Amino acid sequence: MLLKALLLGLMLSAACFAQAVEEVRVGAYHFPPYAIKPESQQVGGLLPELLQALNQLQSDYRFTLVATSVMRRYRDMQSGRFDLMFFESPGWGWQGVPHAPLDLRIEDAEVYVTRQQAGRDESYFDDLKGKRMALYSGYHYGFAGFNSDKQFLTDNFRAVLTYSHDSNLNMLLRDRADVAVITRSYLRAYQQRYPEQSRALLISERVDQYYRHHALLRPRAPIQPEQFMALYEALHDNGALEKIFSRYQIRVVPAAADSSTTATTD
Repeated sequence: MLLKALLLGLMLSAACFAQAVEEVRVGAYHFPPYAIKPESQQVGGLLPELLQALNQLQSDYRFTLVATSVMRRYRDMQSGRFDLMFFESPGWGWQGVPHAPLDLRIEDAEVYVTRQQAGRDESYFDDLKGKRMALYSGYHYGFAGFNSDKQFLTDNFRAVLTYSHDSNLNMLLRDRADVAVITRSYLRAYQQRYPEQSRALLISERVDQYYRHHALLRPRAPIQPEQFMALYEALHDNGALEKIFSRYQIRVVPAAADSSTTATTD
């Protein structure tokens, strides 16, 4: 009887512990290098690493990934399909969605890229009018006034829209497009993977946009903004954030520093 009572007590304790762990669902769409094919079994990018670090840090919350898409992510968050979404920048269209913005203090940018060619230099990027643009479908671009409408981009910028930075860079190399706009962190990873192809590219000093990433936390999420930021700062203090982001050459801004760039849309 005593053994049964002990076993029952252990089972109840385990059940209470399991109930105490709150699941925080994190929305992710294909946005390399931040998240790569989140709908697949081989999800990559830095987001899975970040969630793993958050889960290893504590046992009160379990951060799990929920796949969404670039076009429906705000609707999915508003409907409650997930609680939290990382790597969003002010002005990307989410101001009308109920949320608490959490400053992740990381900065990235979009840069112009073309194919190396005799006589072509930085001045090539001064005027994009008439050039064939290779763009990522669903992204907002500074040169287009942050209008992501496909028809608008096609009509006004001869745009070809894809769901792959690699496809856009390959179009440049094959002379099927004149200019692509690529996430800087992704471009650096591409240069490391494909040094030979990279030597055939001309990368602009001109930046289409800078952005400072935030996370969006929906109302009634199982974690409060202050609780999440405490965990995030703990990862900063123990060096985990720097380890993750430096691998992708993404700058982590010190807590006391103000961003020197103006966040825009993507």
